[in-house]
Amino acid sequence: MKLVVINYGMGNLASVCRALEECGGEPVLSAEPKSLAGADRIILPGVGAFGDGMKNLREAGWPKAIQGALENPEVCLLGICLGMQLLAEKGFEHGEHEGLGLVRGKVERMNPETEERVPHVGWNEMRPAKESGLTKGIATGTDFYFVHSYQFNVEDRNDVIGTTPYAGGFVSAVQHKNVFGTQFHPEKSSFAGFQLLRNFLGQPLDHA
Repeated sequence: MKLVVINYGMGNLASVCRALEECGGEPVLSAEPKSLAGADRIILPGVGAFGDGMKNLREAGWPKAIQGALENPEVCLLGICLGMQLLAEKGFEHGEHEGLGLVRGKVERMNPETEERVPHVGWNEMRPAKESGLTKGIATGTDFYFVHSYQFNVEDRNDVIGTTPYAGGFVSAVQHKNVFGTQFHPEKSSFAGFQLLRNFLGQPLDHA
């Protein structure tokens, strides 16, 4: 299996690669879009602002390469944290920005009606919204590690595979065909996070 971790200058690249190795993967960390040729699994990590992330991806030529790779339904992509948000059509962090458009919806600032803090930092539960190969074997209410101030407001609820009860509730995991995303950091989420990564690396991965 060819496993590519996209290096666009934003993300916990070392910790993501170490976690993938622990889960049996052999990640190739690449800053070259052409490396997606022949890839079976693609990881889009990310920490930082939506606009900066898209700027870096576009300047390096990643969007076209990602779209091309995903034309093969057997190729799967996992966006992590900012990487999941970049899957959206638009993001509204420090202005309006076009996203990759792989999952319909918008990324907007969290707006809690109570005294819950933003940014949302720490452990919180993920409640599966529907069956998905990505979350197979992970119990309802399992905690994962989050660090974010913005949330992905997904247009089609059929693309939502996990939610988290914080700030009125938000989408914490998505799947649209062969495109997956988690708002939390599986690489920092202990046994459950590693189970999710093993699921992603599995062959074949069900396209719910």
